[in-house]
Amino acid sequence: MSRQIVGIVLVRNEDVFVEQAIRNVAEFCDRIHAVDHVSTDRTWDVLRALDDEFDHFDARRTDHAGDSHKLIERYAGTDTWVFGVDGDELYDPVRLAGFRTELLAGAYGHVFKVASNVLNCVELDRERQTASGYLSPPSRSITKLYNFAALESWRGDGAERLHGGRLVFRSGYDERAVDNIGERIPWDETPLRCLHACFLRRSSADPASAPTFAGRPILEETAMQDRSRRAGLKRRLRRRSQPEVSAWKREKYMRGDLVTVDASPFFASRRNIAR
Repeated sequence: MSRQIVGIVLVRNEDVFVEQAIRNVAEFCDRIHAVDHVSTDRTWDVLRALDDEFDHFDARRTDHAGDSHKLIERYAGTDTWVFGVDGDELYDPVRLAGFRTELLAGAYGHVFKVASNVLNCVELDRERQTASGYLSPPSRSITKLYNFAALESWRGDGAERLHGGRLVFRSGYDERAVDNIGERIPWDETPLRCLHACFLRRSSADPASAPTFAGRPILEETAMQDRSRRAGLKRRLRRRSQPEVSAWKREKYMRGDLVTVDASPFFASRRNIAR
């Protein structure tokens, strides 16, 4: 079997971003397995529509999140990169095109996992095509791209795909064989980058409002009256208490300075499914 890239998507109540998340990786992946874990919003409708549209896309529902890992266990020991994508992760599809060429040519074959640059978003302005948040690094990278050729087997433990379980490595590999591209390549130059909408409203079943952080509006259209939009947003965040967001999440995803980036590349492949 020739080298391939397989996507694995596990979602639950994420109909705000999930269509865009999948469209952005559709051409990067040779096959995509998508699993809906008993969503109560429109997530399953979105996945079914994408299943009808893409020949290499497979959507299914389950009551057990661990079933998602069973779908990829068979790729262990084959020349396959498995790409874990969540419903709130928007990758840059143009950069992925070049990165796909690198992977299929054998780049990064010496490592088990590739991590990369992420912006953990606290605000996404579709009209201005900007996103504000905290970069990885120094925040934690959530990229899940695994070289299954490094494995003899990876049996899941019932939790979810690519988390836990028992890994048996081939000679020359172990869990420490990780290349974090973001540690040497900045956001504007990296071949693999992601907008992580971890602090935004992700389901239509959530209270209708502007994008939120800890359940509260992040940004009002009239909020930025001073000369620094970035500074104004940062002050608003500091003024708000954040009891609903765990200390762990703030520690991992809100390190460093608040930055604003051009978000237009991440919506280049947008095509709304009919509502």
